Amino acid sequence: MAFDNGLPTKKPDTRPPSPAPRIAFSTLGCKLNLYETDALATRFQDAGYELVPSDEPADVYVVNSCTVTNRADRKSRNLLNRAERRVSNAYAAGTPSDQHGLVVLTGCYVDSHKDALESDSHTLVVPNEHKHAIFDLVEAHRHGEVIVPTGSVFDFPVPSRVFHTRTMIKVQDGCDNYCTFCIIPFVRGRAISRPTVEVIEAVREAVDGGARELVLTGVNMSRYRDGNVRFSGLVQRVLDVDGDFRLRISSLEPDQLDDLFMDLFDHPKMSPHLHLCAQSASERILLAMRRQYTFSEYRAVAEKLRARKPNFNLTTDIIVGFPGETDEEFGETLRAVDELEFGHVHTFPYSERDGTRAVRMPGRIPERIRTERAAEVRELSTTVKKRYRRRFIGTTQRLLVERVEENEDRLVLRGFGEHYVPIRVEYSPTTASVPRPPAQNEFVDVQIAGIGDGTDPVLQAQLSSSH
Repeated sequence: MAFDNGLPTKKPDTRPPSPAPRIAFSTLGCKLNLYETDALATRFQDAGYELVPSDEPADVYVVNSCTVTNRADRKSRNLLNRAERRVSNAYAAGTPSDQHGLVVLTGCYVDSHKDALESDSHTLVVPNEHKHAIFDLVEAHRHGEVIVPTGSVFDFPVPSRVFHTRTMIKVQDGCDNYCTFCIIPFVRGRAISRPTVEVIEAVREAVDGGARELVLTGVNMSRYRDGNVRFSGLVQRVLDVDGDFRLRISSLEPDQLDDLFMDLFDHPKMSPHLHLCAQSASERILLAMRRQYTFSEYRAVAEKLRARKPNFNLTTDIIVGFPGETDEEFGETLRAVDELEFGHVHTFPYSERDGTRAVRMPGRIPERIRTERAAEVRELSTTVKKRYRRRFIGTTQRLLVERVEENEDRLVLRGFGEHYVPIRVEYSPTTASVPRPPAQNEFVDVQIAGIGDGTDPVLQAQLSSSH
């Protein structure tokens, strides 16, 4: 080894450069998990890693897991087992680059199975509180080092548009509500809010980087608190950031939403869409769930939003088969889905979670009935979704182009309008009334001409001549 100014220096390396390490991500669960995966992928990509699909050979497989239901647990275990088999087979064949093949398991499944979770020597298990440090942990592993993670649950880079055109901004984590059915407070921890100044810095960075749609995300954002700044004040500050972008709010609890928050939907940057969690329309069931609102309060919020914006897209979560739910109480939920005309309903049969209060409640509903009730809600919600989306036929929507696909002699543009409803546009250079096709991540006005088929019908549109 040579020395320069008293410091050791390596001789020039004349070997051909090693190929970039390959990394694959698999993600289950909520929008917060999606945000964290996007941010991690950005960090690895910026460091020279090649992102590959999870079913292709890779040097590192990251599984960002979920534990909200028994089905989510099964999916998490399956993804983990699949990744571990790939790495084990690669080691047996001697194919991982530098023999550092690795599986990283993180997310809520880790935190809910701390005692029982076992892994082989090629798997790194990372709890939610250290998820932000996965890049450093992987790099340390690849260099034969061990580090102690530092930092907070907000120490993620602003995601680039790796997997999506839209950019998510994490503003909050954890929850203090302890609903009787929910495991999330036990795996995500107590509620914590990201400092407002950090949120605004992340927003500016995203907009300066070309983001056209921002999505605020967290576990229980309506409880956001940073000094005197509550959630509505945070949203107002985000909307005040300069730039041509629109803002959307991901899953939100219906309590703590004040008049200022309602007024913000008059802002031109604010997307008229909320995923407002209902869970049930039965007042007794909501009380047994220990939700922080009544259904009459929920309905009042929905009516205020629709009074401001008649086509407001209200989507929701529904749990069926909660302990003690009667046929009549289930019927109340069905009527609410129909009357409120939700744009989409995520439907879940109640799933027992060890450690929650609901597990000990009497009146357990047989799984067969839970499954039947879930199917009934899904069938109704599909009908309601089609009815809601037909409202847009004949209207103009501002489409954000997410994908541009070639289809024989024409292009197919896909994306979402401001109401977060999927839109498809065909562009033919020979018949188009506009001079050029829009590009990915570009806003464009479109005229809605019809609606497609299936359980998630896409609006069919034409480019406006003003484009």
